[in-house]
Amino acid sequence: MDENIKKPSVRFKIVDTIYIIMMILPLACGIVLDILTTPPSSGVNIAGARIYFEFPLSDNVPRFFHLIISEAQVNSALVMITILFVFLYLTHGLKQKIELKRQHLAEIIVEKVDALVGENMGSDFSAFPPFIIAIMALSAFSSLVSLLGLYPATSDMNVVAGWAILVFMIITYYKLKCGMLYYLSGFTKPVFILAPINFISEFATPISMAFRHYGNVMSGGVISVLLSTFLAFLSSLVLGWAGDYISAIPIFQVGLPAIFSVYFDIFSGCLQAFIFAMLTMLNISGAFDAEEYYKRKKKKLEKKKLKNTNGGN
Repeated sequence: MDENIKKPSVRFKIVDTIYIIMMILPLACGIVLDILTTPPSSGVNIAGARIYFEFPLSDNVPRFFHLIISEAQVNSALVMITILFVFLYLTHGLKQKIELKRQHLAEIIVEKVDALVGENMGSDFSAFPPFIIAIMALSAFSSLVSLLGLYPATSDMNVVAGWAILVFMIITYYKLKCGMLYYLSGFTKPVFILAPINFISEFATPISMAFRHYGNVMSGGVISVLLSTFLAFLSSLVLGWAGDYISAIPIFQVGLPAIFSVYFDIFSGCLQAFIFAMLTMLNISGAFDAEEYYKRKKKKLEKKKLKNTNGGN
């Protein structure tokens, strides 16, 4: 062991402990809230997120426009708090000379995400790695909370659609960097007659991203519930001859649902997070015409220099 490496101070350990507690506390609160608000039920239960609060904006406004706080929104907020303190913990005590094992992990994450963004988006988007890792972490953690018995926010269309709308706004922002006329002229390419189709395709991007992510995660949850119910039925069928008490033992539900959850909850959830991040990178970088942007920028600089020159004369 290197003698030059100082042992963590008491203050450092206290801050670490606070970060660890704040990583666990939001999810623990979510589990308690879920237990307290889940009504007793029997049989197959495939339902959407429960609504905790509903605030009508006005008596004359339809219920569709009411402000709703659902289980998915609460769990999404809890996941964001957890992610915040995970990253605060990983980056706590960073130094030029590595002294903590967590710094190795933090540097690996940064290097991999930087490489991923650089490979798929190019040098013009060097500031995007924090945004991409945030999307991946939020999506993955939101799916993985199902392992704790919490409703995954990725199974709610409203949450995933919000992410897709945010990405769509960024896509539009980069398209407008080349000017409003250039953006509008893009609808007429390659021929003017395709303008209606191009217009529909423009707004199909966020819809496609949202439904792809939501559909894959939600379908996995539905299949898991149906599979677990079938295994319970199979257990009672096989042990039916042994009486009511023995047949009620779900022997086929031991182990098998856990094996399937490795795919549906862990592998599929992380895979969908990666796919959503990849689509985000490709759509944003594909929306930016770097050649046209720098050409316009060069013309503006030349006009500015010419104006300054004429003004000086």
